[in-house]
Amino acid sequence: MITIPHFKILELKHIVLDYNGTIAKDGRLLPAVRSLLPELAKKYALHVITADTFGSVEREMEDFDLEVKLLTSETHTREKAEFIEILGASKTAAIGNGNNDATMLATAALSIAILGEEGCSKEAMMAADLLCGSIVDALELFLYPKRLIATLRR
Repeated sequence: MITIPHFKILELKHIVLDYNGTIAKDGRLLPAVRSLLPELAKKYALHVITADTFGSVEREMEDFDLEVKLLTSETHTREKAEFIEILGASKTAAIGNGNNDATMLATAALSIAILGEEGCSKEAMMAADLLCGSIVDALELFLYPKRLIATLRR
C-alpha cells in the first residue's frame, strides 16, 4: 500500500505498460527497461499492451514474467481502457505516451505519461497523474514509492 497524503491510498497489484513509445522504440525493448522488469515482477503483475506494430513484442518479452495483451479491435483506445477495467482499475497503474493511451490513463488508479524519444501526446499528458521524462524514472517510482509520495502529495 502507498499512502499519498491528500491524494490517494494506492493498493496496486498490476502495472500496465504501453509498448512502442513507452518501453520500446521501433519495436525493440529499451535496454534500460530490460533490467527493471524482473524487479518489478517480484512486486506487481506486469502487463504489456500493444497493437504490435513491428511484430516483435512476443520475441522481445519472452524472457519476462509478464502478460502480453495484443490489441485486436478497431478501437484501441477503448480496448486499452477496458483491459484496465477487467484487471480492476482501483488496483492498476498504467503507463503510456500516446493518444490511444489517454483513456487507459484516465481509468487507472495511478497513471504516468512518458515524455520519451517519441514524445507524448497532449491527451496522454492531461489524463495522467504524473509526467516522467523517461520510462526508467517512471518504473523506479514503483521500486522507490517515496518518490511518488514526494511528487503527488498535496
